[in-house]
Amino acid sequence: MESDTRTPVRTERRGRVLLIVIDRPEARNAINGAVGEGLVRAVALLDDDDELTVGVLTGAPPVFCAGMDLKAFARGEDMSASGAFVRDGARKPLIAAVEGAALAGGLELALACDLIVAAADARLGIPEVTRGLLAGGGALLRLPALVGAARAMELALTGDPVTAARAHEIGLVARVAEPGCAVSEALRLAERVAANAPLGVTASKQVVRGVAGLTDREAWEFQAPIMESVFASADAQEGPRAFAEKRTPRWSGR
Repeated sequence: MESDTRTPVRTERRGRVLLIVIDRPEARNAINGAVGEGLVRAVALLDDDDELTVGVLTGAPPVFCAGMDLKAFARGEDMSASGAFVRDGARKPLIAAVEGAALAGGLELALACDLIVAAADARLGIPEVTRGLLAGGGALLRLPALVGAARAMELALTGDPVTAARAHEIGLVARVAEPGCAVSEALRLAERVAANAPLGVTASKQVVRGVAGLTDREAWEFQAPIMESVFASADAQEGPRAFAEKRTPRWSGR
């Protein structure tokens, strides 16, 4: 296992899965400039390495992320890297593993991922309005498509957090894990994703993300060149061949 501990964001390789850990437990993993820069580097590692298919993002216990480090913000630290992360996410799939709390900017980090796994005792919310702010890191833009306009409006205007069970019920969370088991459950989910063809996985994410808001005709047009590229790949030949030969596919990512 390879590890990088030079920044407040650690990375660990787990086969084709990259575990990304925000490691500022003394600050409840709050986002400062160094965390943002570490997240951007971790995503670049995930996206640029052909040996990696999917990432899992979490925080060092006891919480996922308490949001922006207000002290660092008040000091004038450059937060542009964290803004780039919540805006762009990763090209490859990312799964958030939430223990404790994902509040404010912490939830927005999770929303920059493609799936959220939350411990049963976790709380998720955007309390910015209770502090004279608004959730400008993507929550107000992404929540309506995930949970519906009415539920997104309630979360945004009250600032009240929801439980993991409620988050799962409204479509915000994909899976609920036992307390303390969010990372292990997210890794199991990631390993299931990583068993699939890398090109197909990345392309599937690209289509699901890219067709949001498009008309039916526009969506088909958007999908067409992506589908053509995948179907022309070596992996598209390997999958049916492995099925016919009753063996596990040997994906090349090409």
